[in-house]
Amino acid sequence: MQRLEITNKADIDTSLPLISIIGRPNVGKSTLFNRLIGKRRAITDPTPGVTRDPIPERWLLGNHPVTLVDSGGIKIEKDKMDDLVAQKSLSLLGQSDVILFMMDCSEVNGEDQMLLKQLRPYTDKIVLVVNKVDDVSREDLIWNFYNYGYQRIVGISAEHGLGIEELEDTLLGMLSLERIDEAPEEVPSIRLAIMGKPNTGKSTLTNLLTGRDISIVSDIAGTTRDVMRATFTYKGADYTVLDTAGIRRKSKVEEDVEYYSVNRAIKTIDEADIVFLMVDVKEGLSDQDKKIASLIVRRGRGVIIVLNKIDRLSGMKNELEAISDRVRFLFPILSFAPIVPISAVTGEAVGRLLDTAWLVYKQLNKRIDTSALNDALRAWCEAYEPPRGSSGHYKVLYATQVSVNPVRFLLFVNRIKDFPETYLSYLKNCMRKELGIASIPIEISLRERRRNPSLYDNGPKKSESEVDKVIRRNADRSVKARGVSRKPGGKARLGKERERAQKIVQNTRQKRKR
Repeated sequence: MQRLEITNKADIDTSLPLISIIGRPNVGKSTLFNRLIGKRRAITDPTPGVTRDPIPERWLLGNHPVTLVDSGGIKIEKDKMDDLVAQKSLSLLGQSDVILFMMDCSEVNGEDQMLLKQLRPYTDKIVLVVNKVDDVSREDLIWNFYNYGYQRIVGISAEHGLGIEELEDTLLGMLSLERIDEAPEEVPSIRLAIMGKPNTGKSTLTNLLTGRDISIVSDIAGTTRDVMRATFTYKGADYTVLDTAGIRRKSKVEEDVEYYSVNRAIKTIDEADIVFLMVDVKEGLSDQDKKIASLIVRRGRGVIIVLNKIDRLSGMKNELEAISDRVRFLFPILSFAPIVPISAVTGEAVGRLLDTAWLVYKQLNKRIDTSALNDALRAWCEAYEPPRGSSGHYKVLYATQVSVNPVRFLLFVNRIKDFPETYLSYLKNCMRKELGIASIPIEISLRERRRNPSLYDNGPKKSESEVDKVIRRNADRSVKARGVSRKPGGKARLGKERERAQKIVQNTRQKRKR
């Protein structure tokens, strides 16, 4: 088995100041989290217990980068899942630089009282955030919370943004930071999205790559709801892994929360460089996998088909090869995509998966020189000419690459209408084979090169000389005076007209000189 040479980073980036949001369910933790980072990263819903895994995000506090973490709500009465969520949330306390303990200004219940006791050892780094102070009439309620002995109490409305500036000033003071004008640049990394049906091993692979229990692993379908992020380093390259919710058919999505989770997972495709499409090697492909694949290809992202759970195969000879062949047969839209069988539980072949991801990433960011592209295009068109249509032969004039990651090419042709798709497929195959981009999706757009009829059909327009202008004016006056068109004359008459016109031009020039 290949040794996995991964430098695991913490599931939450502790190299930056760490700020955690802690509280019972439905006090507005995710709403505050989204408000501070400026985007809808965490799912917000009235249903208690929506957030399960801690959600870290890089946040600029006064243009200083910090790590902000949204945590799952902590309950008194816990089932198995609630207990896992509580353990995850409470594990943040020791490593946090600042803890935002959120309470509802209108209600203090038994879960709040329980948290007050558990958080007592961390009083020095706690800011008691009293939420839902939505109007002036509720501001007096904040005074009731000074009875709990906390030095820093801030009243806010996470929903409406009230008190957020005061909260930020409090955090800057606790971390001994001052607001600065420019934010530092973020170090780029390769973004890997892990997608697939529920229970295909997505969270198990995420935890293996990061070396920590980033995502809660459970046999319960739909355990992961938010998109979980974590980072690691492999062979000198930084990676960010995005663990998404399992995507089921619409008919099986009954809860609003799962609906939001699935949509958030699909939107993750746009954030990723490469998608690991996880397939249970025993269950095989489903129609849902094909739909996910079409979304990935449409957005031009790299994709690797990951056949997980090979440790459960029977060991029969050529069993894995037969499964891979069947995937190729049922998955023609991903004929270019690499297939990598792994075991996320044992770590078998995960190193090969990451090596393949690196190769795909390099191809996604490869730029083809325009002259080399057109030299190759000319050879391809000579080897197999475009077919003839009802209006004549189609011609591919030249091409250029318009973008990387996703890789897109623009072809200039003589006619776009009914341009044969089979020929575009031929050109895509040639590009993959000869340009070193064999393992990525390619998009080709067409543009028709139109010629200006006045310049090309009738020839270039010549400038008219002064003599010719005089001849034309005299001819127009003759037509107006007589009411008839001038009859064509012989060379002698035309010569006399030109002589008279030349004298008129000379006299005009002499008058100008005077």
